[in-house]
Amino acid sequence: MLLLHGFPYDVRCYDQVVPPLVGAGALVVVPYLRGYGHTRFFDSATPRSGQQTALAADLRGLIAALEVAPPIVAGFDWGGRAACVAAALWPELLRALVTVSGYNVQNIAAASSPAPPEVERRLWYQYYLHGERGQAGLHAYPREFARQLWHEFSPQWAFTDDEFAVTATSFDNPDFVDVVVHSYRHRYGLAVGDPAYRELEDQIAAQPPITVPTVVVDPQADPLVPPGLPRAVHEWRFSALVDVRAADVGHNVPQEAPEDFANAVLHAHAHS
Repeated sequence: MLLLHGFPYDVRCYDQVVPPLVGAGALVVVPYLRGYGHTRFFDSATPRSGQQTALAADLRGLIAALEVAPPIVAGFDWGGRAACVAAALWPELLRALVTVSGYNVQNIAAASSPAPPEVERRLWYQYYLHGERGQAGLHAYPREFARQLWHEFSPQWAFTDDEFAVTATSFDNPDFVDVVVHSYRHRYGLAVGDPAYRELEDQIAAQPPITVPTVVVDPQADPLVPPGLPRAVHEWRFSALVDVRAADVGHNVPQEAPEDFANAVLHAHAHS
């Protein structure tokens, strides 16, 4: 089982998810996404891309390097996007998928169309990073930036200073700011992608359905996504939808509701 974190979090969000999965007999791998924690680029000339196909290609490379049977892949936010893109492009690589909030593949062609103001205001951090002031701000205040988003994304979660501190060290990665800024510019068509992923971007632009067995976790208190989407909405994207499971928490589901998240992964295991 591979568990993929999101922004602005890291592998520690799965600390309470891993034990019940291991207890059920699983081999669990929790990797840092590029630009977080101990990750490094081999070549200084490699673009510090945060685009969705780069994250998916990293996942494909990890699965190949592990030399294991197709795993169950679970994730949220950036990690859910990497998992969804990989499942859409290379379904043979995954045994099953667990994704928070459903189909996380970005529709870049449609990203220029504004949402209603109530939705737009919640995405201030993305628009902030579109400009040089935002990039400088993230360089100067990575921890403060992340902590602000933790509060906004999970209004019911009373996380401790220690819980935040053990994750915040991941933002010291020298590539963190560049990868994050590129991610939030590329998804709006404001930055070019790494040419290495051009063909993959062309493929995923068609918004293909996902055919692997899928469990969707639907957070009920996440201000970034509407809760309670009809099952038919998910079935349109996931042709082998196993279940839609509600969690009464905010954006960071695995850390706010680790039992719910672990149960969703085990449910995917039981039905794949």
